[in-house]
Amino acid sequence: MTKTILRALAGETLPTPPIWMMRQAGRYLPEYKATRAQAGDFLSLCYNPELAAEVTLQPIRRYGFDAAILFADILLLPQALGADLWFVTGEGPRLSTITSEEDFGKLKPVHAIDDTLSPVYETIRILRRELPEETTLIGFAGAPWTVATYMIAGRGTPDQGPAHALKDGNRALFEQLLGKITEGTIEYLSRQIEAGAEVVKIFDSWSGSLKGADFDRYAKEPARIITEALKRRHPGIPVIAFPRQAGDGYIGFHAATGADCVAVDDSVSPDWVAEHVQKDGCVQGNLASSHMVTGGDALVTETRKVVDALSGGPHIFNLGHGITPDADPENVQLMIDTIRGS
Repeated sequence: MTKTILRALAGETLPTPPIWMMRQAGRYLPEYKATRAQAGDFLSLCYNPELAAEVTLQPIRRYGFDAAILFADILLLPQALGADLWFVTGEGPRLSTITSEEDFGKLKPVHAIDDTLSPVYETIRILRRELPEETTLIGFAGAPWTVATYMIAGRGTPDQGPAHALKDGNRALFEQLLGKITEGTIEYLSRQIEAGAEVVKIFDSWSGSLKGADFDRYAKEPARIITEALKRRHPGIPVIAFPRQAGDGYIGFHAATGADCVAVDDSVSPDWVAEHVQKDGCVQGNLASSHMVTGGDALVTETRKVVDALSGGPHIFNLGHGITPDADPENVQLMIDTIRGS
């Protein structure tokens, strides 16, 4: 095993942590903007294997990251399950809503998702051919709770209120929906692995709004079910879990889910992560993405702080959340040079 990310995921402490960034293929790069304009719109880009592979490769060519993450979106799965999906410029995604048994009944069976998602698998096959040998290919999906929040509300919301309302008001329907998303996620990620993904990541962007028993039941438990199913089908496949803004919920997340790595956001300090989370296995994170905008001495200082704090165990360097469109590409290079000692 020579790829640095796979070594870290296997529990090895490396002298220099491997690096990639969430949303590393994105709107902060001029080459991405040009390719997206060529595609016409965001969803057309996601479903065009040649162009989706191209934008995945762009940050690898520019920066030499240790991993490439498939260019796609967590809402492609609900679309494949039969939800209407569209994007409103400047406002984000919109979906048809699931708020009743009748709505749920209109969804497609899980085995039908490949009808929609086959271009995503072709993107992965292209990437495995074209990525440098040393670069790890990461596939991904949204976690069931996070995907459910969009399917219930029809859009992103500040507090995931509609999903909490359905959970509390019609728990049977809510759990039925969560179960279907969980089953679909297993199939989707399994197909990604078959196509060539070497690692998969589960993004639970809104897990922080789940508290107490709900966090255990709707963040931890689906992650465990998905991870166990994938490892049964694909022995040795590494899984990264990202329960964003989990706070104390990060503690014990490795053991509760079987994830090989727990990604952490920047609401917790690297020292805290080293003490409470890294002792159980590989961690990923957690520089604040705002440093990619502001740069300067603070970027260098905070980058070194993350590296130093997490140098005592397996660590994959990343941001605490996705890089933002207003980031300066030069700041990304400064971060990488700081980590690699250039």
